[in-house]
Amino acid sequence: MLGVSLGVLILIVALSVINGSITTMRGEALKSVPHVTISGPEMANNWRAEIAQAEADPEVIAAAPFIEGEAAMRFQGINNFIRLRGVDPGLEATVVENSSERYQELLSLLGETENGIVLGAQLAGSLGIYSGEEVSAISLGSLLQRSLSDTLGFRVIGFADFGIYSNNNIALIKLNQAQDLFANDNGIDVQLRLKVADVFRAEEIATETFADSSEDEIVSWNEAQANLFNALNMEKILTSFMLLMIVVIGAVNIISTLVMVVSDKTSDIAILRTMGASRSSVMKIFVLQGMVAGIFGTAVGAFLGILLANYVTELSLMLERLINFIFTEGNVYFISHLRTQVNFGEVLMVCIAALLISFLATLYPAYRASKIQPADVLRYE
Repeated sequence: MLGVSLGVLILIVALSVINGSITTMRGEALKSVPHVTISGPEMANNWRAEIAQAEADPEVIAAAPFIEGEAAMRFQGINNFIRLRGVDPGLEATVVENSSERYQELLSLLGETENGIVLGAQLAGSLGIYSGEEVSAISLGSLLQRSLSDTLGFRVIGFADFGIYSNNNIALIKLNQAQDLFANDNGIDVQLRLKVADVFRAEEIATETFADSSEDEIVSWNEAQANLFNALNMEKILTSFMLLMIVVIGAVNIISTLVMVVSDKTSDIAILRTMGASRSSVMKIFVLQGMVAGIFGTAVGAFLGILLANYVTELSLMLERLINFIFTEGNVYFISHLRTQVNFGEVLMVCIAALLISFLATLYPAYRASKIQPADVLRYE
């Protein structure tokens, strides 16, 4: 019973931590990655009409144009390759997941500044750039064509949090300046980003909204970040499988316990058989005994697992302060501390799996008990 309880507890806590990490990483990714990206051959000329069409759908919260490509940013004589994104500051403020006041202020300032540029905080820190300093940028296409006259100068107006996956390589400028900068780059043009009411139905909502635009290409956030989230989900599956082995070990304890009970109760089983008990009745007795242990162990493990999962964050922070050691360094693991999210559907699946394993564990001892021959046992009593 203890093994089953421990296995269920650890499995629920581990799954909750993984779910919390996935949710955190999704939130960080959505600070920079649009819910949905819409691109098409006529988007550069028709994006205002496309926005009006999108916002007519009640499930679309907002829409904004953007253009993004590779560029070389020059600072103090050194070129640094970055992702340069051109946005409409007013519309961009309505679609971003980044709700911090500082980010909204920077977008407003970008709209008011003639040649302003907003750098990712980590990018600025790595290059030693401060607000007010001058930088220049040229698109990768113009650089390869040695068209240095296409270089544009910018003044750094501040630093923003673009999420853990973009802080080290993203910079924002105005949409019209980006269009001028990437004029020589084939395949880089204005796209539309949508913010939708339900991120998990993002592609479905966009497809319904632009059903009559057959030439438009729709890419949802989870498709854009498919490698990351596929890897996280695979890690979750493998972790669940490995931790399920603890429940199996607990089931082995049930087997060994019942086998010993059968050995100790051999004469009692023989007497029951002579009194008319059938083999199936004897099997049911030991299956029931094993299942009582399995049910009780599963219930205790599930209760303690849910309880512990809800306090993992507080416990980990308290332990970090106590031993003066940080378990999840933000610069390494991208999260500052453990977060959990209990999924009761997964809790139910864990409990069902534990009960099924417990049931299977009772079959061999119960079958062994049912095969006892009363005559052979009572002959020596």
